[in-house]
Amino acid sequence: MTTKNITVTNAVGLHARPATLFIQKANEYRSSLWIERGDRRVNAKSLLGVLSLGITKDTEIGIIADGPDEEFAIEGLIEIIQGGFVETK
Repeated sequence: MTTKNITVTNAVGLHARPATLFIQKANEYRSSLWIERGDRRVNAKSLLGVLSLGITKDTEIGIIADGPDEEFAIEGLIEIIQGGFVETK
């Protein structure tokens, strides 16, 4: 199991389009993935779960991965957050 903390710095946080891009990226990995905010933990592959956290600009979150590609999953999700949720192909 791997855990990393990161601060979401884009203007709208993890809502609507950014959340969709985040979940699409999360679903590329076989590992189980979660996002933590405070004392709440949700499935990072669930749009409703991610939106329910109400992640806004400058919110610190934890990303937790457990599985065969957990290191790559954490790196990929951090990369999309740091890139401002820009689609990459």
